[in-house]
Amino acid sequence: MADKTHRIVVFGKPGCPKCKLLNQRIDKLLRDTEWTSMEKTYYNVETEDGLVAFCKAECLNPQRIPAFLVTRKNEESGRFEPIENPTPGAVDNVCKDAKLYTYLGLQTDYTEQGRGLVSPKMIKAVFSEALAQP
Repeated sequence: MADKTHRIVVFGKPGCPKCKLLNQRIDKLLRDTEWTSMEKTYYNVETEDGLVAFCKAECLNPQRIPAFLVTRKNEESGRFEPIENPTPGAVDNVCKDAKLYTYLGLQTDYTEQGRGLVSPKMIKAVFSEALAQP
């Protein structure tokens, strides 16, 4: 199996139906051949490791979990690093207010307009943007 070049870092908590749904949607997408360069890492933010990873991400609102960001492997260091959002603050028609500001990723939009769900269409849009980055 080839080395993965991208890692989807998911933040959630146990017993959260939206967290479970986001994980299921990402897992299903990652089985598609289009996303074979990607793998997923899940962090439970109610554990020490999960909370440390969440804090290190520095771009997520704890009131908007579940959330995920996309990282890319740095070939020199071998570490996965967050991919910068090329258009910080821009709201697109697919992701709307769920898009992260600093890095490529999504966090749950709990407003009435967002309805608290991260759709497969939104996830695919972020994955595609990540793969298109140089």
